[in-house]
Amino acid sequence: MHPAVLTLDELIVRFGPGKRNGKRVVFTNGCFDLLHPGHIHILEQARRQGDVLVVGLNSDDSVRRQMKGPGRPVIPAEERAEILASLECVDAVVIFEEATPQRVIAALLPNVLVKGGDWSADQIVGREEVEAVGGKVVRVEVMPGYSTSEILNKIANGEG
Repeated sequence: MHPAVLTLDELIVRFGPGKRNGKRVVFTNGCFDLLHPGHIHILEQARRQGDVLVVGLNSDDSVRRQMKGPGRPVIPAEERAEILASLECVDAVVIFEEATPQRVIAALLPNVLVKGGDWSADQIVGREEVEAVGGKVVRVEVMPGYSTSEILNKIANGEG
């Protein structure tokens, strides 16, 4: 496994409150199944918000519970984590089993929480925890035309 793929405990030891040495920690999350330019855009925009980018990654069971569709995820979590961890803009990846990254965010308390602009502020999990400690929430504009579900539908329909 890539050295940037961490357990929650390892993540907190490395980037938790009191361990940052003045660095701004940014957190974003998602399934990141079939990584595409829309994902890269959000990750790069998130990285620009601070010094360290931590990505929370839904486990396979977590993806299935989100009803992403049959056969999802296409890529197993460990492989998705390896791909994300190898990106220059990503400093750490943590896989979470729950439906949301609430527990990870509450433990990490990042300085900045980033989500795609398709999420309204009241839907962003972890917003209250981050804002309660003086952090901020940033919504990044989503690149139109990129969706893993749409890509898989095109493939299934022979349009790819």
